[in-house]
Amino acid sequence: MTTPAATTQRTVFLLAHTGRPAAIRSAELVVQGLLRNGLSVRVLAAEAADLPLPSSVETAPEAIPEALDGCELLIVLGGDGTLLRGAEFARASGVPMLGVNLGRVGFLAEAERDDLDQVVDRVVSKAYEVEERMTVDVVVHRNGDIVHRDWALNEAAVQKVSPDRILEVVLEIDGRPVTAFGCDGIVCATPTGSTAYAFSAGGPVVWPEVEALLMVPISAHALFAKPLVTSPDSVLAVEVQPHTPHGVLWCDGRRTVELPPGARVEVRRGAVPVRLARLHHASFTDRLVAKFALPVSGWRGAPPPH
Repeated sequence: MTTPAATTQRTVFLLAHTGRPAAIRSAELVVQGLLRNGLSVRVLAAEAADLPLPSSVETAPEAIPEALDGCELLIVLGGDGTLLRGAEFARASGVPMLGVNLGRVGFLAEAERDDLDQVVDRVVSKAYEVEERMTVDVVVHRNGDIVHRDWALNEAAVQKVSPDRILEVVLEIDGRPVTAFGCDGIVCATPTGSTAYAFSAGGPVVWPEVEALLMVPISAHALFAKPLVTSPDSVLAVEVQPHTPHGVLWCDGRRTVELPPGARVEVRRGAVPVRLARLHHASFTDRLVAKFALPVSGWRGAPPPH
């Protein structure tokens, strides 16, 4: 007689902004739903102390990639900041992230807080797809030496520090200078980041399936300071002029490093993407309309075929 193979235990990691009551309640509902359907749940020990969780929930002592070993999915509950924190976790571990928006816009999220039951059902039945989102790798040079390395899912932004002084920069694409001007900063973004900081700076909205890099000036004092969209294989560079005040580099608004005069920031397509779990097949157009509450009254659609 053949002995049936042992069933592999499915485990989901849960990351939440436990400083918000809505996130605590949402986390409780998701955990209860997953456990009720036979899945294991793992959380960070630091967050477990703030969550009303049963003793069967696993805890991970540190927020390191190994904490997600054996997990099939990372569910993140929170606003844009928490979702970006989850993206760091997802990229480092290779585990796909499913975001539930508890904030205002939440372009990285796949569901809203009212969809928690559906989220649990789709996870339990494995009714989700995984797509890869392009990232950027960032290198900072000083006097020919590499002094810092980073990455971003949304954008790498070179910004001024002093409120009363503009930042003088030279922009370069693929080893050739484009223009120089004074500005508040420069945003180098992915298509995913086109609806974040780059959008606020006046950049174009780029559909996520389009592979490209964006360079968007912030409050540039120049006649030619238009947003630029380049090949995904281009190398974007921002050189901080030697005579200007020092600046600062922000990656996804979460990680920062000072840029002294003469620093050079190079941005290129990232070697490691972020994997996102998708529940819906809705077009990005519909997502854009919903997230920004765009007026579409009067739309009649395409005429019927003859």
